[in-house]
Amino acid sequence: MSLNLPKKVSICEVGLRDGLQNEKVIPTTEQKLELLRGFIDAGYPVIEVGSFMHPKRVPQMADTDELFKRIGEVPEGVELRALIPNTRGVQRAIDCGCKKVKLNVSASRMHNLKNLNRTPEESVAGFADCVKMANDNNIAISGSISMPFASPWEGRTPVEDVDAIIEAYIKVGINEISLSDASGQAVPDMVYNLCTHVREKYPAATWWLHFHNTRGAALANILAAMQAGMTQFDSSFGGLGGCPFVPGAAGNISSEDVINMLDEMNIETGVDVLKVMALSRKVGEIVGHGLDSYVLRAGRSKDLIASQSE
Repeated sequence: MSLNLPKKVSICEVGLRDGLQNEKVIPTTEQKLELLRGFIDAGYPVIEVGSFMHPKRVPQMADTDELFKRIGEVPEGVELRALIPNTRGVQRAIDCGCKKVKLNVSASRMHNLKNLNRTPEESVAGFADCVKMANDNNIAISGSISMPFASPWEGRTPVEDVDAIIEAYIKVGINEISLSDASGQAVPDMVYNLCTHVREKYPAATWWLHFHNTRGAALANILAAMQAGMTQFDSSFGGLGGCPFVPGAAGNISSEDVINMLDEMNIETGVDVLKVMALSRKVGEIVGHGLDSYVLRAGRSKDLIASQSE
């Protein structure tokens, strides 16, 4: 019996935002621009450029506005997005030319308080104003749910809590939603069950999956999500990242590991893994430490096979 897998998936590179937000060495704006142009050239359809959080809280993202102002025209079909906390974030997007923003709320009450200094209910109450402001200014808007699988504070997340947030998003007109395993606690059965549930219950919505590899389960979780019919995934160059407001949550899934696995499975991504590997090595030089990437350490399987046959 063969696996039920898609022929094509979309990958969003989140390294410039989620990957760098915990780093002590902050790349210069010029270095970020070089990386951003490199990711566009590598073939990513979606890139998360940064966030419009207060620079005192996340100083690594202080130049996000400048990146959008300086990137210039991007190829047709390439989407550049940024994370926002509130209507002030929408205004910054308007001012710098950002055309896609993403809201976030956590299914964990404690995480939402630490991350946004609001309860989930308070965050939801502010969504309508953000959506109206974005729509009035021709800015696309999506939503994200952190901790939809489990959190360090409450354990496994009740599906009813996730449904309540999804329905709040849909009520204000947001139908593109990301399920973000920010704590890295998800395992494949959780992922398959929740992904199957939301696809069946909310057929008009489109979904992104965002997995952290904190405990080594992210590739397995991506496989489980694909089995459930999901086809859009976030990843970060070199496996960098992690939410600064979640205990021990360092480590996104490595972009090159995801793309390499999909390439080996003949699932199309449109992204050149060799270019991504070169960019990740450059990132490692900038931040000054090793990266959590299997492919960077071991190389691609097809390259190993080719070298042995020579």
